[in-house]
Amino acid sequence: MTTCDTATRSRSRWDQLPWLFSPAVDLATFGGSAAVALAMLPVGAALGLLHGDTPGWTWVATILLIDVAHVYATGFRVYFDGQELRKRPWLYGLTPLLAFVMGAAIYSESVTLFWSVLAYLAVFHFIRQQYGWVALYRSRANDHERTGWWIDASAIYLATLYPLIHWHANLPKHFWWFAEGDFIRLPSAMATIAMPVYWISMLAYAARSLVRGFRDGDWNPGKDLVVLTTAVCWYVGIITFNSDYAFTVTNVIIHGVPYMVLIYWYRWCREVAENEKSHSLAGRGSRWGTTAGRVALFLGVVWILAYAEELFWDFGVWHERGWLFGWLPGQQARSEWGEEAGVWLAPALAVPQITHYVLDGFLWRRRQRDA
Repeated sequence: MTTCDTATRSRSRWDQLPWLFSPAVDLATFGGSAAVALAMLPVGAALGLLHGDTPGWTWVATILLIDVAHVYATGFRVYFDGQELRKRPWLYGLTPLLAFVMGAAIYSESVTLFWSVLAYLAVFHFIRQQYGWVALYRSRANDHERTGWWIDASAIYLATLYPLIHWHANLPKHFWWFAEGDFIRLPSAMATIAMPVYWISMLAYAARSLVRGFRDGDWNPGKDLVVLTTAVCWYVGIITFNSDYAFTVTNVIIHGVPYMVLIYWYRWCREVAENEKSHSLAGRGSRWGTTAGRVALFLGVVWILAYAEELFWDFGVWHERGWLFGWLPGQQARSEWGEEAGVWLAPALAVPQITHYVLDGFLWRRRQRDA
């Protein structure tokens, strides 16, 4: 994990706690994203959106600009970075190729199976990302207690797994992950069995956190915030509401926003460190210019790529958002070749997200020399 020590160094007790980025950035990233997601629920209720499909403006704000865009943020970590590409060219080169070949093979056999496999890959990725934040916070705090690991891991895994078990045990829902029918129904007894385990794990986590904080002064507010926001958003978005809108806003925002912050922070901090090492920070400045310029470039690139991907999804597969993509020439004839093209187009368009899922499991497990 890379942090900008020059930007976060402080003598105050608050700033010396094990933050990943800085107190303000951590709180805004994890607490702020969850607050926005939860605040959108009463807004949706007031607008009458909780019992229908996700409206177009919500789809653009969450799916296009966050969910799809965060997939392309991986490019700044790997494919837009020649230095990183040279480290493991086989992994970075073969992953997209194998993703397409395997996706095309599955899609040619069964479209339903393709979406189910993709959905479960995404679920695994979403669960593991939340665990990854907890693991990073434990590392920053030098918390190597084995019992503590079991408590922390159980809490963050069950914060995501129990809502998913409840979802699988109560199919059909008014929402799905990628496509209708992409999840397999489980016996309702599984949710009944999982419920007490879930609450016990949450109580055990809260008890350990409070004991370590009050007794030992070992507060880890960032980790607590990740567990709390994950538990609340997943429970509310999947169990409390049976709503596509509620699921979308609570699921996507707390997943995509922190990841994009991580990617941006990694690139910015590494560049600062490299410039400091060469004693040229003041003279040469950042390759990306000012902070506003860096953010604009970063978001501009991932948003353009996300829009391009969704344009082709709509053109060749979904045919649902002509109001956003209808300007593309040939839209009137797309239905004539859509199904035939889907055999290769859908697997090809799924390559970025599959690549993101696979590489994310490798990238942040490595020990960075400036961790």
